[in-house]
Amino acid sequence: MGLMKIFSGSETLALSLQNKIEAIGVTTVIRNNNQANVLPSIQTEKAVELFIQEVDFGKASPVIEEFRLSI
Repeated sequence: MGLMKIFSGSETLALSLQNKIEAIGVTTVIRNNNQANVLPSIQTEKAVELFIQEVDFGKASPVIEEFRLSI
């Protein structure tokens, strides 16, 4: 058992998917490696990553698929 990455992309989309998945009772972990606030001179925006526990994939899969088809 471990974490499984289910999304990598913009922060707005990651937060939207996170809300949908947590609404069905699945806990998520979000990793945001952007350092724009720490180092303002760096303008490269890295993708935000969203993770769930592997054991929760079966429950979250329909929500993830519906989300991917909607974007």
